[in-house]
Amino acid sequence: MGKATAFITGAGRGIGRGIALSLAGAGYDIVANDIVLDPADTASGLIEVKTRVEELGQRCLPLQGDVSDCADHARMVKEALAAFGAIDVLVNNAGVAPKQRLDILDTTQESFDRLNAINLRGPFFLTQAVANQMIKQVQAGAAFAPVIVFVTSISANVASPSRAEYCVSKAGLAMAAQNFAVRLAEFGINVYDLRPGIIATEMTAPVKAKYDKLIDEGLLLQKRWGTPEDIGKAVATLADGSLAYSTGAVIEIGGGFGIQRL
Repeated sequence: MGKATAFITGAGRGIGRGIALSLAGAGYDIVANDIVLDPADTASGLIEVKTRVEELGQRCLPLQGDVSDCADHARMVKEALAAFGAIDVLVNNAGVAPKQRLDILDTTQESFDRLNAINLRGPFFLTQAVANQMIKQVQAGAAFAPVIVFVTSISANVASPSRAEYCVSKAGLAMAAQNFAVRLAEFGINVYDLRPGIIATEMTAPVKAKYDKLIDEGLLLQKRWGTPEDIGKAVATLADGSLAYSTGAVIEIGGGFGIQRL
């Protein structure tokens, strides 16, 4: 049995997978959520993550669910509690990029609504549901101080007019993190805003050449792509209470991207 249970959205690949494996390596049981759960696919997705988590000695519940469907949240929380009895860490990681990068003057309502449903509205209301459960755990005397991590992006405060709807969704998510940090402080539930920079995942693969060039030209102080493992290590640090006196903190994992230079 793990020392606590972590619920991670979008855990089937990319950053979410990296977070799940890092937390499992740190001794957490894992609720691994994604929109697709294919039991026949043992080489990728949630079944592969479950195998890896179990190899690390922890339990894993692969949990299909659509974060953007608020009606699905209660079921997901119920299944997580049935499996492990508590949700101690929530990592709001699931997110999408635009299907097509368009100039802000051409951004479609369909794309705007899709990104905000998945990247902002969904995690906002999932957090609401999980936070209410965490409050019950605290009031019942749980030993583990719950933690909520919002995986936002450097795009929360860096404009990209070719994907403005993504930036808007992440800026909104960053403000959601601040509001939940304020509201949950009285219960000892810490909330963090973790902002990945340029991370090598399937989502960024289509723009690899663009960012390879920018990194080579000095965009980052640390001249490499970030990895899902970089994000996973950061989440594990937050989950274990190492930054316990820092609720509401905004933490960039971006190779020094955010430092302004002349």
